Amino acid sequence: MIAVLCASTAIAQKSPEEFLGYKLGDRFTPHHKVVAYFEHLAASLPNVKLEHYGETYEHRPLFVAIISSEENMQNLENIRMDNLRRTGMEQGNPTSKVAINWMQYNVHGNEAVATEAAIMTFWEMADPSNAQAKEWLKNQVLIIDPCANPDGKDRYTIWYNQKQNNRLQPDPQSAEHIEPWPGGRPNHYMLDLNRDWAWQTQKESEQRIDLYHQWMPHLFVDYHEQGINEPFYFAPAAKPLHELISPFQYEFQEIYGRNTAEKFDEQGWFYFTKERFDLLYPAYGDTWPTYNGAIGMTIEKGGSGRAGLGMLDAMGDTVTLRERIEHQHVAGISAIEVTSQNAEKLADEFAKYFKNNSSNPTAKYKSFVIKGDQHPERVKALLSLLDKNKIQYGMAGNRSGLRGMDYETGKSANFSTSDKDIIVNAYQPKAVLTEILFEPEAKLQDSLTYDITSWALPYAYGVKAYAMESRLDAAKPFEAAVFEENKAPGKALAYIAPWNATVHAKFLAALLNEGIRPRFAEFPFEIGGNKFEAGTLIIHRNGNQYVADFDQKVADLANRFEIKLTASNSAYVDAGKDFGSPDVRPIKAPKVALIGGSGVSSLNFGEIWYFFEQELDYPVSILEAEYLGRFDLSQYDVMLLPSSWGSSLNGSAKSKVMDWIKAGGKLIAFENALNAFADQEGFDLRRYDTEEEKKAAEKVSQEIQSSERLEPYQERERLYISNTAAGAIYEVKIDGTHPLGFGLGGKFYTLKNNGSRYAYLNNGVNVGTIPSTDAYRFGYIGKNIKPKMADTMVYGIENQGRGQVIYMVDNPMFRAFWESGKLLVANAVFLVGQ
Repeated sequence: MIAVLCASTAIAQKSPEEFLGYKLGDRFTPHHKVVAYFEHLAASLPNVKLEHYGETYEHRPLFVAIISSEENMQNLENIRMDNLRRTGMEQGNPTSKVAINWMQYNVHGNEAVATEAAIMTFWEMADPSNAQAKEWLKNQVLIIDPCANPDGKDRYTIWYNQKQNNRLQPDPQSAEHIEPWPGGRPNHYMLDLNRDWAWQTQKESEQRIDLYHQWMPHLFVDYHEQGINEPFYFAPAAKPLHELISPFQYEFQEIYGRNTAEKFDEQGWFYFTKERFDLLYPAYGDTWPTYNGAIGMTIEKGGSGRAGLGMLDAMGDTVTLRERIEHQHVAGISAIEVTSQNAEKLADEFAKYFKNNSSNPTAKYKSFVIKGDQHPERVKALLSLLDKNKIQYGMAGNRSGLRGMDYETGKSANFSTSDKDIIVNAYQPKAVLTEILFEPEAKLQDSLTYDITSWALPYAYGVKAYAMESRLDAAKPFEAAVFEENKAPGKALAYIAPWNATVHAKFLAALLNEGIRPRFAEFPFEIGGNKFEAGTLIIHRNGNQYVADFDQKVADLANRFEIKLTASNSAYVDAGKDFGSPDVRPIKAPKVALIGGSGVSSLNFGEIWYFFEQELDYPVSILEAEYLGRFDLSQYDVMLLPSSWGSSLNGSAKSKVMDWIKAGGKLIAFENALNAFADQEGFDLRRYDTEEEKKAAEKVSQEIQSSERLEPYQERERLYISNTAAGAIYEVKIDGTHPLGFGLGGKFYTLKNNGSRYAYLNNGVNVGTIPSTDAYRFGYIGKNIKPKMADTMVYGIENQGRGQVIYMVDNPMFRAFWESGKLLVANAVFLVGQ
């Protein structure tokens, strides 16, 4: 006993300065030292517990610190379960009313002041001598995630610590204030974790939300940085506010805002509220928690990655790291204080939120039917997302005489259900999140929004679905169809696999990685009483005779992805092209390069990189744009050029790439990367079909500009958005006879995030087009450009010599969650030009 006491007393709680060896604000703290400090305090304090919830792609630990009173810590599991009982996610009645306050820092890696503030706040709340902290912790559990994006944070921290001057250098032109591409903001795969909450495409998001569901906090505060000339933002949030946000959720934002304003006013610090940062898009660190019953709030301190240890703002004042830490710390202490002051009401209102919404959902659409007999692989992928979000669903059963909004047409229609269909309704704990993820279009109080305005899952996943205004309960619990594994039959001549979902592209990539050479059918065919669409994969024994255990390998790979194969002992088809036809094309494993570097959108780059590495598991070389002119490009068959800002492909690099294309290469260009080819000599890509059309458009543009010149200055932001789009969904007509359109069923729902429009190609192939104004479905698009979207090309191909350029006007796999577009990209990479 004596030895134990001595060991315990030997561990003295050190302040950050004592432990780190420097004052907070003197430098940026690497992630491993952050971990070490949190572990130091947790090891010596009975009211602190660390919980590791995962790791990043670069294998850095993800963890939270849980802090409360010693009494609450001894009762922690009951407090947690009580809270889940309030939501209806667990059965029973809660016996405690302890508020749960989760504070997340540094989800954007180069907004690195947040982690430093987390250290300061953690120490103040854990410090045994802090009587005020002990009082606040009596009725709340505080969860601190000091760094939600360790990979991005260390990318920034390591770079900055290499570049910083020994003497404070606030000159904005100094090297330490100019962060190189791709910057520290995103995670390893260059994805923005702050826009990934609902979609959970990244492992950091999925692991964090798994822990979130174990706690379901009442308050969630997300700490960020903004431009250096924007002093400080805190709640209340700006409009538009989603209509399903409860009065209390916004009332508490006002409580917090006034409390924080009082503290800032005492110090004479600038701040603003109710501007810019709205509560609409469901995948943010403030909105997703809000749609899960919490009071979700964003905190933004002026500075960001450029500011470093200190930088001059527009007034000529030096904004220091120490100042930024203190401001975020005070905002955090305010959140802890108001949580304690309102703990019982937070718990009661949280319970009320779930009870009211699950028993009486108020959104227009209350039930959603997903047709399970069409594209079951796509439906399976959608259900996986619902599982990640803890959204309940069941089997529809056979019913007729139903009516609902058909997502395909955007209009009301009669329909019936079968025993393969899925019902998701809002009468469940996750009522609000369900309604929002399936809503065709959010109701906008204001068209000035911070992000996209439409995201409905049936469009994102390419599934047939209906939205109903009435309640429709499941006939029985969901039962996943049992996959009957393929058994290697021995000596089948060929194996046939479908091609209409992302999982089929994963299967193809796996075959190619194993050295198996598949083919694809350019025309529909029938064999053995079965019908197969164009794009169907045919894995023929001929050409694979040197593959050891060919049959077993094909069967094992198909079983891994749960793809049912059809075996055939004949290459003679009943209708269509025989397997030996020149129109049954062999698929040569392409050598793929992805262009990155200065001028390239790191986010679009990341979406593509993630797709190849984590979804397809297919090799891809990453080439920096500035070095293209000196590389041997003949090693590659396919190059992908993400959305760019002009400088990524020019001069000798562009000339060399063009020579490579004409020699047989295939370039896939996304969004703004099309600017390198549009209206250029030698290319068919044009913004206007004829000179007359161009002149007419210019005249209309001049008339609009003339009428806008006298508009009030403060209306200019609204005038700007009248010429752009914010996540407008359009039905794109797909030419299903071309390999770029295979497996899409003749249509694709694109998410339009820009006002770009391109005329139909004269000499190329217009695979994806918007033929009329009727193609618009939902989401905000400016009044000036909406009429111009008709008769435009969205996805097209132009031959250049022996090679091709594939134009992707819209990003088909936006933020890695627009699932249906991934097949379009796979078509471009693997099928086109074979």
